Amino acid sequence: MRSLGAIVFAVLFLVLGLPLLGLEWLYTKINKKGADISSLRIVQWAFKTIIAISGTEVIVKGEENVISNRSVLYIGNHRSIFDVLIGYSHCPTRTGFIAKNSIEKIPILRIWMERLYCLFLDRSNPRDGLRVVLTAIEYIKKGISIFVFPEGTRTRNGEMSPFKEGTFKIATKTNCPIIPVAFSNTEDIFEGHFPWVKKTRVVMHYGKPIYLDDLTPEERKHVGAYTQKVIVEMLEEDKDLF
Repeated sequence: MRSLGAIVFAVLFLVLGLPLLGLEWLYTKINKKGADISSLRIVQWAFKTIIAISGTEVIVKGEENVISNRSVLYIGNHRSIFDVLIGYSHCPTRTGFIAKNSIEKIPILRIWMERLYCLFLDRSNPRDGLRVVLTAIEYIKKGISIFVFPEGTRTRNGEMSPFKEGTFKIATKTNCPIIPVAFSNTEDIFEGHFPWVKKTRVVMHYGKPIYLDDLTPEERKHVGAYTQKVIVEMLEEDKDLF
């Protein structure tokens, strides 16, 4: 029933939310930033509703580490499609996700995501990766945060794949802070027993901001590996919560 409820709500939101998209578009003509925040809150409400329908209890740790007065690069490990819903529902300011380009084929969802500065990446095309990184850099400069899962795909066994260092050019070219985000147990909501949604407790843990100027030259050179090590330590710390 949870699976069906989540699907039905998502479809109804996309269809019945079409007038909202029109209103948000009109709002952009009056107050662009205000419309951005309004669209963010609407989608966050929808995501929180899906999370509630799924019976997921989300424990959020380290909220004091979130920076809301400037754009940042959120870096998370990736275990479930619910990482996106949980992560995005807690973003305090305008934030775009980097997503695989197959999602771009879902018409109404694509419009919402474009409104929210999400970027679609064709992983089979190395040049497209450069395009996405360059656009993300421009967003960061405009005060829009970016959320990335630098493993490139979801892991099925809980083990992390190496973080792709190219992703971190978004931070090195803008000197924005990196916020490490550790997701624990999210695969047990859905992917662990596809196609059913299971009542689950999960943890989203914000780590302390990583400032590039505070790193050694070697750490800065391999900032992806450094950030991944931080997230591994956070995941280990959170094991006792289950």
